[in-house]
Amino acid sequence: MDGETDEKLLNGAEEEDEENVKLKEKIWNESKKMWVVAGPAIFTRFSSFGVNVISQAFVGHIGSTELAAYALVSTVLLRFANGILGMASGLETLCGQGYGAKQYHMLGIYLQRSWLVLVVTTTLVMPMFLFANPILKALGQEECIGEMAGTIGLWFIPVMYSFIISFSCQIFLQSQSKNIIITYLATLSLSIHIFLSWLLTVKYKFGISGAMVSTILAYWIPNVGQLIFVLSGGCRETWKGFSFLAFKNLWPIAKLSLSSGAMLCLELWYNTILVLLTGNLKNAEVAIDALSICLNISGWEMMISLGFLAAASVRVANELGSGNSKAEKFSIIVIVLTSLVIGLVLFVFFLSFRGRLAYIFTKSQDVANAVAHLSPLLAFCILLNSVQPVLSGVAIGAGQQSMITYVNIGSYYIIGIPIGVVLGYVIKLQVEGVWIGMLIGTFVQTFILVIVTSRTDWDNQVNIASRRVNRWFVEAETNTDSRSMA
Repeated sequence: MDGETDEKLLNGAEEEDEENVKLKEKIWNESKKMWVVAGPAIFTRFSSFGVNVISQAFVGHIGSTELAAYALVSTVLLRFANGILGMASGLETLCGQGYGAKQYHMLGIYLQRSWLVLVVTTTLVMPMFLFANPILKALGQEECIGEMAGTIGLWFIPVMYSFIISFSCQIFLQSQSKNIIITYLATLSLSIHIFLSWLLTVKYKFGISGAMVSTILAYWIPNVGQLIFVLSGGCRETWKGFSFLAFKNLWPIAKLSLSSGAMLCLELWYNTILVLLTGNLKNAEVAIDALSICLNISGWEMMISLGFLAAASVRVANELGSGNSKAEKFSIIVIVLTSLVIGLVLFVFFLSFRGRLAYIFTKSQDVANAVAHLSPLLAFCILLNSVQPVLSGVAIGAGQQSMITYVNIGSYYIIGIPIGVVLGYVIKLQVEGVWIGMLIGTFVQTFILVIVTSRTDWDNQVNIASRRVNRWFVEAETNTDSRSMA
């Protein structure tokens, strides 16, 4: 009997070891798939965001008025435009699920459809940059800051059009796990931008004009490289050339894009409203400068979270498209936990450094002190941002953008902003109170997304994904006359 018992215990231990090995192997394999997308996406976003931060750093050393004006245009107007152009995120759902379903030629058609939608949308929002000065003055900004913002706004028009290519091509490539090429291009662009910014603003003293010329080139250089890569054979399975099929079923694609744009608009405009509310407080110039520095630091961390958002949307969409809900659920767990661990490390890091990081952006002691005062809020913002964008990526991969839109409206605009206004203006906590309200809204949003994600019937989502990709499927053209113009 003792021998039989020992044998059972031994067999049980072996089975447990085997299960542990299988779990470790599953985690390792999923982590590799995740990092294939997340790694290049994080680095690319760091480089792209670095373009704006470098521009802001050089502008900040030109003058405090220029810094405040640049912060307003980039944080208010450009974020507004980015939210609308976020309609390209409809492409994440379609390309990811289409690739998972092995409908490879459809990715190129989806890409061309997104170009059509984004060109029209960008043109419609262009007047906002043409009339930046009166718009910002009407929103209560100081006259000298508004006039400088009007000049800077004109320079941002070519930047805005660059997002058409960068947003859509990045999604097209990352859905196939081919986004490493974007990393190389972004690195090259960032290096050129640093050199040109120094050359034009420090050595030759061209001021705002020099900084903005360098910024425009930094945004367009990667676009040219991406187009060359896609059109010249870098994606032979998924790019079959320009096609009139891009005009077929365009309205259903536009509707999905609109829900995606609404979701991201509400997300990006949240911080925009934070800056606008700050601009109406006492000592607005110092407050805006300090807040823009905090948002830039938070933005650096956000690039990591957006990399995981990209990984989550690709992994979820690919697995739903291929019909594997079990693998999709495991992907969500691995990605969320990985991002959360990194967020905790950065939470401690930014609490430790506090206002010392402000001197990267400004020489002002007052601004640095204000940044130090806001640092605890910055750290908590970073912690929340390590989870919330990843769960948004899960929703994008599943095509649930409409649901996220309602969550954003409730948590941000019904809860966060009113609380921020009360704390900032009524209780007189100033910018700190406004930001506390905003953080409460973000916390509510994160909590709701955790509940929604955990209760979602992912087997049913597989069926929904299958119906979606089959509904918009069109046969590949065989007539070479209608094929590649490249």
